[in-house]
This record gives sequence, C-alpha cells and structure tokens, in this order.
Amino acid sequence: MAENLATTKNRYGKDIPLVTSNTEWASLSTGAYCWYDNDEAKYKDTYGALYNWYIVYSTALCPSGWHVPTDNEWTTLVDYLGGKDVAAGKIKEAGYTHWQSPNIGATNESGFTALPGGHRRDYNGIFTDITRYAPWWSISEENTTHAWARSTFYNQASLNRYTHPKEYGYSVRCVRK
Repeated sequence: MAENLATTKNRYGKDIPLVTSNTEWASLSTGAYCWYDNDEAKYKDTYGALYNWYIVYSTALCPSGWHVPTDNEWTTLVDYLGGKDVAAGKIKEAGYTHWQSPNIGATNESGFTALPGGHRRDYNGIFTDITRYAPWWSISEENTTHAWARSTFYNQASLNRYTHPKEYGYSVRCVRK
C-alpha cells in the first residue's frame, strides 16, 4: 500500500476498539486503534490510524489478499533499497509538506510515500512526534512483551529496526500476499 492504513474494522467487518483514554491505552493487552491526538478529522486522511500490536497480530487487520509485513519482509525491502542507511530516504515523501526540516535524504523514489504520523506511547498513552517520526509495525514478535517495527525520523535517511512494547500505537502498511 502506498499509504498508512486507516481502517476501523477488520476484513470481516468487525469493529476494532477505538481507545481515546491515555490510562486505558497504557494498560491494554488487547487490540485497539486511535487517531493521533484523538483527532480523526485532522489526522485520518493524511496519516491514517495508529494501532497497537495486539490488533496487528490478533485479527485480520488488512483487506483480503493483503497482510501486515513480517520483519523479514521489511528486511527484504530495506535490502532492495540499498541498505538501512539509505532506505528511509528512498521511501520518505520529499519536501516539508508533512515532514519537519531537514527531512534528510527524502526522495520517495520507491513510491512508498512515508509520512511522519508520530506514535502513541504505552507507559502513559501520550502522542508524540507528528511531523518528525514514522514508525510501522511488523507482525513479528521479539518476545511476549515486544514486537519488531521499522522507523525513521525527519533528521535521518536510515530505516531502523527496533523492538518496542506491543502497547505502542504505530502506523501499519499492508503488502499483497
């Protein structure tokens, strides 16, 4: 997909829980989504939704024929784009319409059009880093509390691989099966 997922239902039409409370978000161990800053009108169309990892893993989040990429699939993309040190530049939207300056390396030559949708943290449910940070979940777990993700910042061209708490709210991109 060339944009972040913004669905509020799984592929079977079942509602995904919308969680707006910071306290509730921070204590989740089940699937949920939110809009950045709990402001659907301002952020949905551009940045999509933020999902915790439990909904990424436990339901059919992507449309039929699509899936959340594995950590290995993210690695394949990074390798194809020339390695982690330059991959983010090749997927980030160029310019400063959505990214904070300096938006290092941004060419979007891949057509991925990565946007800095920020994230929601687990330990307090707060939203941070809109215009500065773009994280995406993979479906791959590291262990019972953390899962693999890829991310980049406005001030780097690298696409980094990290594990983060499953309660974090990150963007999701789907890939064809």
